[in-house]
Amino acid sequence: MDLSRRGFIKLSAGAAAAGGTLAGAGGASALPPAEAHLDASRLLAQAGTPAPLGFNPADASMKYELVIANGDVLDPVQKTRARRDIGIRFGQIAAVAASIPADRAVQRIDAAGKLVTPGLIDLHTHLCPHLGIGLPADELVPITATTTAVSAGDAGAYTFGNFRHGVVPQSRTRLFGFVHIASIGLAGGLAPGEMLNIEYANVEACAKAVAENADLALGVKVRITDSVVGQNGLEPLRRAIRAAEMAGKQFRVMCHIGSAPGSLSDLLDLLRPGDILTHAFSGAGNNTVQNGRVLPAALAAKQRGVIIDVGHGGGSFDFTVCEPAMQQGFGPDTISSDIHAVSINTPGYPTMPWVMSKLLALGMPLEDVVARSTSEPGRIIGKVPGLGTLAIGAPADLAIFDLVDGPVEFVDTRNNKRAGTRKLVPVLTVKGGRPYGRPPLPIPFLY
Repeated sequence: MDLSRRGFIKLSAGAAAAGGTLAGAGGASALPPAEAHLDASRLLAQAGTPAPLGFNPADASMKYELVIANGDVLDPVQKTRARRDIGIRFGQIAAVAASIPADRAVQRIDAAGKLVTPGLIDLHTHLCPHLGIGLPADELVPITATTTAVSAGDAGAYTFGNFRHGVVPQSRTRLFGFVHIASIGLAGGLAPGEMLNIEYANVEACAKAVAENADLALGVKVRITDSVVGQNGLEPLRRAIRAAEMAGKQFRVMCHIGSAPGSLSDLLDLLRPGDILTHAFSGAGNNTVQNGRVLPAALAAKQRGVIIDVGHGGGSFDFTVCEPAMQQGFGPDTISSDIHAVSINTPGYPTMPWVMSKLLALGMPLEDVVARSTSEPGRIIGKVPGLGTLAIGAPADLAIFDLVDGPVEFVDTRNNKRAGTRKLVPVLTVKGGRPYGRPPLPIPFLY
């Protein structure tokens, strides 16, 4: 059999993934039903265990390049909530201990009285600058505490090269993306609607872009709003699903809703296990909660494994939708910001810590809020072992917050207000063992 270099690489990667699955996944019976449609390599990535590289965590003489000391460490995956020191070496978590001697740290940051979590992972962003509504990820870190982010369809098949070659290599923030079913993506910003012309929904071109960028692409994005799709109804969603299936079983569809045309139940019924319903608590019209009750089709979608995502944005989060939804078993699986050049300037202020604080105000426990902002989106991304945890060998991505007690007022995107008693205020963010903007800075500056 003749193999091209590209074909050999793909075959080798597939074989390695399959072998790793047999060694580490624990058998098919351990897999959740919602993930049953995913292939072996995807399951390996989701179940992957981080491994230390180039150091022995048991070495009592090892020096840590950075120690975050005395923090109130919260890691939902490790079921940790305690005062701990975190040692970092070679960009990985090397120790989580009650105390690390000061002389073992090259740099030491005292986080006493602060909440320390894995770096936040934002599943819905627009961080592709110079294209539509995109913003630069790194510039936002002081207010977002986000170390990993997903571009939610900024680029389509004809513009994804800008994301791959122009944005990702220049960003410290770890970036992934969904390829928009519209070949032009969001190059026109929020208007005109990219799906008013159905010819832009080129299934084969989209599938090709997803498959050829499988290291970055999570699947296909589509916006189903009447002003975006016009007379095309649900056809863009059907094409998005076909493109994802054509690219490979591991790829998802992220479907945006908000004033969707026709019956929302018809849309929900199309979504597959593992697909993502974003703006799930939008109050823009044709909502998942109608007359105070969650649509049966919405509950059925969640039960079969459709991922329910917040996607706050500038117009897509309504307390009067989210509150009853949570009470009726339709709470979010992931918390995301939908931060972009328009939404960041709205009163709802959709930074990840602020959106997380709103969920706290609605009664979600802090541990669940953190999980839905770290380990859960990390699992869904499924490409980096240990992403979203503080396990030994995991990427040394951390967020440090003040968890401020006191009265606070929140506003949603429909100008509804809610009172809260706590808010998360970012203090410092660490990506790959390097604090953002905190001297001393390394020479040379590598990331």
